[in-house]
Amino acid sequence: MAEENDVEDYQVKKKPSFDEETKRALRKRKRLKRAKPKFSRQEWFRYKKLDEDTWRKPKGIHSKARKNLKYRSPKVSVGYRSPSKVRGLHPSGFEEVLVHNVDEVKDVDPEKQAIRIAHGVGMRKRIDIEQKAEELEIRVLNPS
Repeated sequence: MAEENDVEDYQVKKKPSFDEETKRALRKRKRLKRAKPKFSRQEWFRYKKLDEDTWRKPKGIHSKARKNLKYRSPKVSVGYRSPSKVRGLHPSGFEEVLVHNVDEVKDVDPEKQAIRIAHGVGMRKRIDIEQKAEELEIRVLNPS
């Protein structure tokens, strides 16, 4: 019985409106991201102090990673970049706008932009921002 109430309360999230070319570019970016390898720092496995997650450009004169030898992990390059039309967009397709107060919500275009409430905003002001966004039918990317 609790599951039925959850289904009734669910609201579909607002989707951005854009042309077919942008939709195609978003799908392409998603596909490319799946195929993109995890870039790790050269010889991260040798030293405990080096993180695997970080990336630093290999610079040594004899560096095998710099020479891009096959047995080394892949190097960051331009070819892994996402299509320029959708670069920097949220995975949902919206352009993110950072909001600190209620007045900044009014300047947002609900068709192409979504708001992200800033980290330093307190709970009272956060609730006010979310109410104003709901009123203007603007999507909040990090609701409380």
